[in-house]
Amino acid sequence: MTPPQASPPGTTASGDLLPAVSLRLETLRKRADFQRAARARRIAMPGFILQMRKRPDGDAQGIRVGYTCSKKVGNAVARNRAKRRLREAARLVLTHQGRNGMDYVLIGRREHTTALPFDKLRADLETALRKLHDPAR
Repeated sequence: MTPPQASPPGTTASGDLLPAVSLRLETLRKRADFQRAARARRIAMPGFILQMRKRPDGDAQGIRVGYTCSKKVGNAVARNRAKRRLREAARLVLTHQGRNGMDYVLIGRREHTTALPFDKLRADLETALRKLHDPAR
């Protein structure tokens, strides 16, 4: 039996090229950042509420995102599950559709964040981003 061959640097195991720059989402941690986002634009979707805030020009590097679920969502297990689902949806969508210099906050909703099929949750996040980024709104 022969050992598996390592893929060349800069490629995945399937041979696809990796992007030249990987966009990493920075996590919001300070309460003040969440409060500033709460005063900005928002949109409610069935599985979550999305808040979006443009940071000042001096601090406009990268995309920052925060996740929160109140006790109304459920016990600690339910809140953590809801946040994990929101985190993965944000990782998949915001790295492609998020805008540089923006703060996003995803708020879980009772019963819906964990019950909604993941494909629907992801599609709702894409729809919410399109609506919030639309300047005509």
